[in-house]
Amino acid sequence: MVTIVEHPLIKRDVSILRNKDTATPEFRAAMKRIAAMLAAEAARYILLREISVLTPLEATKGYECSHDIVLLPVLRAGAGLVEQFTDVIPDAKIGYIGLRRNEATLDNEEYYFNVPRLKPESLVMILDPMLATGGSICSAIDRVRKAGVSQVLVVSVIAAPEGIKRVEASFPDVPIIAAALDRCLNDVGYILPGLGDAGDRYHGTIES
Repeated sequence: MVTIVEHPLIKRDVSILRNKDTATPEFRAAMKRIAAMLAAEAARYILLREISVLTPLEATKGYECSHDIVLLPVLRAGAGLVEQFTDVIPDAKIGYIGLRRNEATLDNEEYYFNVPRLKPESLVMILDPMLATGGSICSAIDRVRKAGVSQVLVVSVIAAPEGIKRVEASFPDVPIIAAALDRCLNDVGYILPGLGDAGDRYHGTIES
């Protein structure tokens, strides 16, 4: 299932990200605002259990998270979403997976993986601003599925139809949440119209 989060402020901020003249500070700020709204949407998948809460006047019904929530950003660009997700979901633990794309083959290569202990009932949110070919996302899903986790969802800012199709073909039960669905990939696997390299623009390692 794919959810494109339709909101006027998201559309405005995605436009800021797309603009090639947006400087790094403004790019980061827009990314963080979008991340907070995506986090709120992703939080709909959190399961709760009922608890008793004592107010200053009486006892009443309350709720708390009933399972571990693990954020798994795909390095490096996914790191730009973590802060806002932990603001919205403070119970979340954080892991990291490093995947780099081979520009010749468009396949991904893992160079880092470090996550909290995963349980079968854990909810893992894979964070990657760009869902392009889907290769990195599928590798990350496969990694956590091998650890026995069944509840996985993907959160991206920009998604391409090709990437969505690949994820759905390999993992049809994994929800995908995105801020925008773009037209297609170009011949070297970049999203069109896209926003360029999200990691480089967020971290300021190339000129916007």
